[in-house]
Amino acid sequence: MRLVLASTSPHRRAILEAASIAHEAVAPSFVEDHNSDPPEQIAIAFARAKAESVAARFPGAVVIGADQVPELDGKPLTKPASVPEAEEQLRALRGKTHRLLTAVAVHADGRTEHRLVVHHMHMRALGDAEITAYVARDRPIGCAGAYKVEAAGALLFSSMEGPDHTAIVGLPLAALADLLAERGLSLLL
Repeated sequence: MRLVLASTSPHRRAILEAASIAHEAVAPSFVEDHNSDPPEQIAIAFARAKAESVAARFPGAVVIGADQVPELDGKPLTKPASVPEAEEQLRALRGKTHRLLTAVAVHADGRTEHRLVVHHMHMRALGDAEITAYVARDRPIGCAGAYKVEAAGALLFSSMEGPDHTAIVGLPLAALADLLAERGLSLLL
């Protein structure tokens, strides 16, 4: 099976590489445009659109798209574009529980299927100095939630509850394996 990841994320590629899954990574020709849809629908729509935007260039391939949307009090958070935006987002999240919604989509044989994985992220009541130091350390610019759990961002949380830790990093392998199994494909073969 030819597997194509519709993503430029080094973290998504690293998840596949750590599991020894052969793949190609290609930038999707999709522009994220946040609208007033519920956060779940945004994550799903973006994952599907990423996969579908690449599929035409790779006929016969299995194309994977993924997206994450942090949600606080029913509202989606966008990826911070600067240090001040990252710090502001972390101040809004500190001491609270938010949901991290990770969607994965698989496009093959002219159809796209998806799964949504939800984690409840319990952030510590961080002080301003801790937030400033964390952002300087990990530089989570452009990261969902303004944190990198695969790096020092794990220290921001008292707990992370959900079914698949790879989803927190950006690509839920268990959900991906399920989507492929429904098509008679396996990531282990």
